[in-house]
Amino acid sequence: MATNILMPALSPTMTEGTLARWLKQEGETIKAGDVIAEIETDKATMEVEAVDEGVLGKILVADGTEGVKVNAPIAVLVAKGEAVPASAAAAPAPVAAAAPAPSVTPPAPPVMAGLDPAIHAPAAHANGADGSRIFVSPLARRMAQQAGIELGGLTGSGPHGRIVKADIEAALHRPAPVAAPAPAPAMTQGARPAAPAPAITAPHRLVPNSTMRKVIARRLTEAKREIPHFYVSMDIELDAMLKLREELNARSPKDGPGAFRLSVNDFIIKAAAVTLRRVPKVNASFTEDAIILYDDIDISVAVSIPDGLITPIVRHADRKGLAAISAEMKDLGARAKAGKLKPEEFQGGGFSISNMGMYGVSDFAAVINPPQAAILAVAAGQQRPVVKNGALAIATVMTCTLSVDHRVVDGALGAEWLAAFKAVVEDPMSLML
Repeated sequence: MATNILMPALSPTMTEGTLARWLKQEGETIKAGDVIAEIETDKATMEVEAVDEGVLGKILVADGTEGVKVNAPIAVLVAKGEAVPASAAAAPAPVAAAAPAPSVTPPAPPVMAGLDPAIHAPAAHANGADGSRIFVSPLARRMAQQAGIELGGLTGSGPHGRIVKADIEAALHRPAPVAAPAPAPAMTQGARPAAPAPAITAPHRLVPNSTMRKVIARRLTEAKREIPHFYVSMDIELDAMLKLREELNARSPKDGPGAFRLSVNDFIIKAAAVTLRRVPKVNASFTEDAIILYDDIDISVAVSIPDGLITPIVRHADRKGLAAISAEMKDLGARAKAGKLKPEEFQGGGFSISNMGMYGVSDFAAVINPPQAAILAVAAGQQRPVVKNGALAIATVMTCTLSVDHRVVDGALGAEWLAAFKAVVEDPMSLML
């Protein structure tokens, strides 16, 4: 019996995603557990496994289609020797969902100022100025909508003249024509003239926002608008920690299963975890009814990836040794950059760390990662003059800034946490206890 394969929800917050590419073709036999497609979510590109056996009878959503709603049909699975139903997407679905359609079309974005609303039609084709039909791939149509490109002025390089992604990218690199100013609308008495939109006349190109970039923009805007940020900064000496790191790395085997190479970031994660155990009220989140105090110390660590930023989580960091944290972060970081993290590996966490020391940054403040109440910004360790016992000396110093949600963490509590963190880092042997 024919069955619809539905767009999966790969995270609790996912409502739609991009079908990046199919790894199986129509007519191929599929077994339960086979990886059949790659889906781009708001955080990563993830593989989708089949849950049933059969033959991939028909693909309903093409590679590169954006805005595919969760639980929408994306393909039809049939039994061996069974014909695909004439109305493919009307086949019974395994879970309740909205009435399926023959194909899933991404929702059109709002019409941008200055763009012709005709190009926002949700069909897989458009009409030229002479009424002729223009064939365009879903991804190319979406890129044209976002960039304000008239499809009628393009010549498609795809099969049968179909406009594809490469045609849109080529059009983006052409000099943008300067549009004639539109006539000003009549003003009513007492009305104030609207500020004119700035005209971009310099050579430029438009880069469509990825799903991840849109989510990052939305979440950071919400964080800065809704969370009252409060910042506490402190200079922390690193020399004792750097010496211990060197000694521990020297004890590591050159290679083999027991080999390790500790980084400064590994020490920072462990020190933050120990500090959260000592000052637990910072390991928290705010709700209208109560403040949530987390029992586990789960630390989110910001990792830069090509499309933006993701925060894989070191679970129970206070219970793990430095070598275990180091190995786990190397694995999480590598899979984060490859887009292979599982949802549970980057969703959750009670506290975040953003380390930009490797870029030579001397000082910065990070934006809180909601619903968490705090994030630690770690800058570079630099040799600076310090006063010790009434005399000048040279020490390796880094500036750390704790951003806190003032609804949860008051100034005194933030200062207490950062002072405890400084004490742990400057006495790193306490991490061994």
